[in-house]
Amino acid sequence: MSFKIGVIGTGYVGLVSGTSFAATGNEVLCIDIDEKKVETMKSGKSPIYEPGLEHLLVRNIKEGRLKFSTNLEEAVIKSQVIFLCLPTPPSEDGSADLQHVLKVANQIADIILSNDLKDEKIVVNKSTVPVGTAAKVSGIFETKLENNTVSVVSNPEFLREGFAVEDAMKPERVVIGTSSATAEAIMSDLYQPFVRSGNPIFIMDEKSAEVTKYAANAFLATKISFMNDLSAYCEKVGADIEQIRSGIGSDSRIGKRFLFAGVGYGGSCFPKDVQALEYSADLVGSPLHIVKATRKVNQEQIYRFINKIKNRFVNLSELKIALWGLAFKPDTDDVREAPSFVLIEELLKEGVSITAYDQEAMGNTHHHFGDKIEYADDMYSCCEGKDALVIVTEWNAFRNPSFDKLKGLLKRKIVFDGRNLFQPEEMDSIGFEHYPVGRGFMKTYK
Repeated sequence: MSFKIGVIGTGYVGLVSGTSFAATGNEVLCIDIDEKKVETMKSGKSPIYEPGLEHLLVRNIKEGRLKFSTNLEEAVIKSQVIFLCLPTPPSEDGSADLQHVLKVANQIADIILSNDLKDEKIVVNKSTVPVGTAAKVSGIFETKLENNTVSVVSNPEFLREGFAVEDAMKPERVVIGTSSATAEAIMSDLYQPFVRSGNPIFIMDEKSAEVTKYAANAFLATKISFMNDLSAYCEKVGADIEQIRSGIGSDSRIGKRFLFAGVGYGGSCFPKDVQALEYSADLVGSPLHIVKATRKVNQEQIYRFINKIKNRFVNLSELKIALWGLAFKPDTDDVREAPSFVLIEELLKEGVSITAYDQEAMGNTHHHFGDKIEYADDMYSCCEGKDALVIVTEWNAFRNPSFDKLKGLLKRKIVFDGRNLFQPEEMDSIGFEHYPVGRGFMKTYK
């Protein structure tokens, strides 16, 4: 059975979700207030870099299942299921800012009222929202609509940037929070094509679904911060965090993923979700101490790495560095909360000259820094005449560079390896000063 779906908001979540629903035979109308962005998407161009997305976008537009508009009223009138895929940025106090979600919910209620719509509709919170948001949205419809036929569902997304299309089309699990039998049946039918291999659909109450999203991201962030915290200890005692990762990751109770030490996590999800969960827990007098520590360690980790650079050089004001990697992770152009930005800001304060290269995130970086830094055409020209190479994002292209070429380009053979791409012993044998994260093989350089 196919459905008529409205998707409000075309960021990562909205665009990927809407395109994926269209790919399974549904009629999808995606709404955004940015007219220029809507025209871009209508032409089959994705406004974000996400592997596989543009191909899916073009195909479903061509086949007439995926459309874009700025007309919210059209989407509300035509759609049976309306997904809210709106930003929930952090407020100054750390709480999630729900103004966009609540504003659109009010607009939907007004459209239903003014058009005297009688058919049942399902409004789905796809955005990451704190516990109790579904109840707030439901309250809007109950207050404004005398004969309320709107069911509000919490359906958090679990998309990884760089793998978002894969995660949308083949989710490991689907979480549906609802107290409505009708909404449960429709949402389950909607997701059946995505779980044909047997992955589960979990039906739960709305509050549990909301907490599930935050808990998942906080737990993954905690694994990263644990390894980063441990990496500082390893450097003190001469142990190797990479060997430890292999040793503990083979334990099925721990798992191999999210155990890589580095310069810290970033992106649009982990930082704000950890902070929002911490705030929500404090608000009800039940502080989450591990979550607090996770955030603190992550903030400290990038500065530990920056200090390695500062401590190596006497005169930072004359230092010229090459920076590989600007996106918060590979296979995306997303620079939100990127560790590279913290590093750039701190080194610019010291008068360091920075030339950067990234496969996809140069445009977004230029929007932020403008001409405060230079931008290279490729990874090698980035290094020409520089005192050191600093690696912040683990793009595959950076994993096996020509070190002979780098020797001829760099003024000094110094590499600050923020993602542990290279083996310390090998770097030493070919004559490079190598500063990784948490690795015990540390030669003292002069």
